[in-house]
Amino acid sequence: MASRKALINVHRIIRSTAVVRQSSVTPSAAPPIFQNGVDLGARFFCSSPQSFDIDLSNEEKKRITINRLLYRSKQRGFLELDLVLGNWVEENVNSMDETAVKSLIHVLDLENPDLWKWLTAQEQPPEIVSSNPVFLALHKKVMTNLNKHAAPETRAAAGQPWVKGWDDFKRGRDAPISGNQ
Repeated sequence: MASRKALINVHRIIRSTAVVRQSSVTPSAAPPIFQNGVDLGARFFCSSPQSFDIDLSNEEKKRITINRLLYRSKQRGFLELDLVLGNWVEENVNSMDETAVKSLIHVLDLENPDLWKWLTAQEQPPEIVSSNPVFLALHKKVMTNLNKHAAPETRAAAGQPWVKGWDDFKRGRDAPISGNQ
């Protein structure tokens, strides 16, 4: 009984934190994104754009900002994005101005599954994401690499989700001994 009460209290805390976080999003931080009448702005962008200070005024502050961006791009917890974003940011961050850094921060604030689907053309990104210059450069690099290193017949059609390809449930006489279905 005590564990049920603890779970209920945790749920209440999470709900109250989520409500505060959503209400703290300012309209000037990022234009609202609507899907089915729901504002998804809080989902796609951090609730407090001032939480990451952008100061490129001197070499020390620029170095700190670059190191933070590199860390955020390489330690996302999604291996594919760690590699793609980390390498791209490492190659390009030194030549970015403040506007480009802000665009990069908006890309880094995106959710991993959504960003991966948008970068690999499994789904179409919202207008606000597809107009981001950093996203466009990343998308171009990912698609160039996919076209260069993966045969078209091994990928899903554009706009379709990728499938695992293995049929773990089909076991029987007609199933292949091994290999991709």
